[in-house]
Amino acid sequence: MRLNHAANRLDARHFDTVVEMLRSQLGFVELRRTARAVWLRQPGANVDLQFSRSETVGRDADKLRSQVSFLDEAPRAALERLADWARAHGLAAEIGAYSDREFWLDLPEAFVDFVIEAMRPELADYPVQD
Repeated sequence: MRLNHAANRLDARHFDTVVEMLRSQLGFVELRRTARAVWLRQPGANVDLQFSRSETVGRDADKLRSQVSFLDEAPRAALERLADWARAHGLAAEIGAYSDREFWLDLPEAFVDFVIEAMRPELADYPVQD
């Protein structure tokens, strides 16, 4: 088997807003859409993201342990830009830190079971042997 995509849930009320944020701010391309889900790819990436609409009223209390993670030389600043965009589009945004090199963004009303993480590229420099 070969990895194809990972899936997370978005509150149905904010589904299109978050998809637009990923498209306009991070360059994601919409690959496929159904009534309940969307598949997105960031050019240059080889794993896709699927987001499903969720009617769940409760949020995962431990969602900080489930991330959609990005690399950036200035991760906190990158998340601040996304937070500003989200706030300008009516969503509350919270930013926190796992360390001085890895940060998270939560849009509590929209993200059901995950947060967006941004971290310095050297944290993903894994020695992989084929």
